[in-house]
Amino acid sequence: MQQALLDYTLSLSDNALILGQRNAAWCGHGPILEQDIAITNITLDLIGQSRILYQYAAQLKGGDATEDSLAFLRSEREYKNCLLVERPNGDWAQTILRQFLFSCFQRELYTQLTQGKDSTLAAIATKSLKEVSYHCRWSREWVLRLGDGTAESHTRLVKALENLWPYTGELFKGADYELALGLDPAMLYTNWLSAVQSTLEEATVSLASLTSCFMQTGGKTGIHTEELGFILTDLQYMQRTYPSCDW
Repeated sequence: MQQALLDYTLSLSDNALILGQRNAAWCGHGPILEQDIAITNITLDLIGQSRILYQYAAQLKGGDATEDSLAFLRSEREYKNCLLVERPNGDWAQTILRQFLFSCFQRELYTQLTQGKDSTLAAIATKSLKEVSYHCRWSREWVLRLGDGTAESHTRLVKALENLWPYTGELFKGADYELALGLDPAMLYTNWLSAVQSTLEEATVSLASLTSCFMQTGGKTGIHTEELGFILTDLQYMQRTYPSCDW
């Protein structure tokens, strides 16, 4: 049970860290200053969540484990983040939709965890829910703006949906460590789909052609796309090149 809790905590922290690292690439490159600042703040929220979760994971792991060693000194196959968060930024539409799809899931997940048996995860989820609710609201507004905007923005959002939707199924497929803790992410699917579908319909985008597409899996158990390797190369470079360096 202890190992399952550690693996699950790592999966939560890896999700937040990798998506935060992805979003960080937009810092200084947002379409307008206000939105540049907004996505940078979301990045800081995600990194903050990952830090707290890694600290808890380090306690569970014991020994000389720290939040830094868990973030910077694990290999690609040891990461347990879902595939969705490691997808490339692409254009603004793909970045926005990726954030929206994941934030809606994270909102349902953290709501479930607030009622969970582990008091530490419940406290972290409770603290993070305010941030996640903002992430959902902000990204939803952009989905509507892009989908119901110009022909160009609509086309880009449709393309982003086609690219990202095959990576959403994994969110609701329980890994062994989740099921061992009595957590079934499939229970989150109905509320998540309702929130996503209603927003897409309002944005004049249809899900009809994607409902039966093949879903990619593997991230939760360490089987990733090549994209994660590139992310970790940037993320871990300083720590691996200059071990235990101090600023």
